[in-house]
Parts: sequence; structure tokens; C-alpha cells
Amino acid sequence: MKRAPLLILLLAACTEEAQDLTPVALTADAVGHYCQMGLLEHSGPKAQVHLEGYAGMPLYFSQVRDAIAYSRLPEQDGVILAIYVNDMGAPGASWTNPGASNWIPAEEAHYVVGSRAEGGMGAPELVPFADPEGAAAFAREKGGAVMALAAVPDEAVIAPVALGADLAPGDDADYDARLRALSDKIGG
Repeated sequence: MKRAPLLILLLAACTEEAQDLTPVALTADAVGHYCQMGLLEHSGPKAQVHLEGYAGMPLYFSQVRDAIAYSRLPEQDGVILAIYVNDMGAPGASWTNPGASNWIPAEEAHYVVGSRAEGGMGAPELVPFADPEGAAAFAREKGGAVMALAAVPDEAVIAPVALGADLAPGDDADYDARLRALSDKIGG
């Protein structure tokens, strides 16, 4: 009989504690997973992805679109436990300051997809709201459609973004010529 309490104690010590999935407040130290730039330098909503084994150290994304793309890419091999996005309808949230602590679970948000709003990296953005009416109001003002995360098509997050407005005529040819010259120099 004395062994049973000891065995229960040992078994309890061996079980893993559940990982804390509390959203982490955005600070000046937060950098984007892809760009490695300070998140506070970019406008628009942000996202954080919590991976198994990295308690309290989420991956931050400069755009919500990028976090959703990350979660859908086949190359992503970490176990995603939670994704949080800024609630753009929260009191005080604005495009230039989306908020540090107004995180909502990504799967509970109502997204405006296809609006004229560009995210922090200049790509079209998925604009998240906790309140469907806030999302509808944003869509009326900026265009786009309101949808749940599961309804957001892959093309809205994974497809390449044409930033042609930023290119002057001939930029592609110039880039190709410089790349060929560099390749010739290295290889030859």
C-alpha cells in the first residue's frame, strides 16, 4: 500500500504541463519572422504564432496574411498550437497603431479579404475583427468581403503579390542584366 502513493507521485511528476498559450504583448523588441524587422515599424494588423515547445516565444508576423500563409505552407514543420491576430475593432486600434494587447484567436476572427488596405509589408492584408459588424463596416469603407478564416482562399494569402507600381519601366531588364553579370563574374 505504501508504494501506490509513491507511484502516483512519480507518474504525476512525469506528465508534462500544458504549454501556456497566452498571447504575448507586442513590444519594441518584437521582430517579424520573415523580414526580421521591428514590428512597430510597420502599419496594419499583426499576428503571432505559438509553436509547441516555445512557450512565451511566439513567431511574430508583420502582416496577418503572412501568419496565415505560414500556417498553410507544406514546408512549415512546427506544431502550431495557437495563432493570434490584432482585433482592428478594439478600442484605440488604428492602422498606424494596431495595439499591443488586443489579440484574438485567429480562428475566431472575422476577416475582411480583398480590401484596398495594404499591410505593413505592402501586400494586400487580411483585416481581422472580433465583431462581425466592425468587419462589415470596414469592408463598406475599404472594399472586400467578410469571411471566416476557414473560408479565406489560399490565393488570398499564399499567391505572390505583384508590386508592379513600384517598378519603373525596364527595371526587370536591368535586374536581369546585373544578375547575369554577377553570375558570369562568379562562375567565370
